[in-house]
Amino acid sequence: MQGSSSNVATVNFFTKFTSSEQFEKVFREGMSLVEETANYLDGPGRLDARVLERHGAIAYATESMRLTTRLMQLASWLLLQRAIGAGELTVDDARKETHRISLNDIGKGHDLAGAGDLPDALKALVDRSLTLHQRIQKLDSMISAQTSTAQMPSPVNDQIDRLASMLKVARG
Repeated sequence: MQGSSSNVATVNFFTKFTSSEQFEKVFREGMSLVEETANYLDGPGRLDARVLERHGAIAYATESMRLTTRLMQLASWLLLQRAIGAGELTVDDARKETHRISLNDIGKGHDLAGAGDLPDALKALVDRSLTLHQRIQKLDSMISAQTSTAQMPSPVNDQIDRLASMLKVARG
């Protein structure tokens, strides 16, 4: 019985979080940044990349790959949280999927030769994605802390569960 009460607390937290204005704002920002980045890389970014010297072109290719990888990981995390909140996934099912999302490996990376030649538009997208990445890492830490706290056995909950069991036996 104790396990069921901790699962309920976890689901309620996720539901409350994913229906919050804070989550919705981060979700919209993330999805908008994905779309904006795709539009830039498929349009003006192609033209910007063509005029770069060799080191700049390599830096552009590397940084655009980092950017798209980072954004896909962030979008996956956001979509996973939304699916939990909508009841499309249970927290346990989501845990099985989280191994596919790596928020730790998608940071800035090492400096690149030719990075100074990158177009300002790409630099701005990278900076915004790194800021979003930091925010999502904080949110993920908060969720993880809440989830592990909710799953820890509580002496108070144990006592309440025992009392409820005794009352059922006494009534029944």
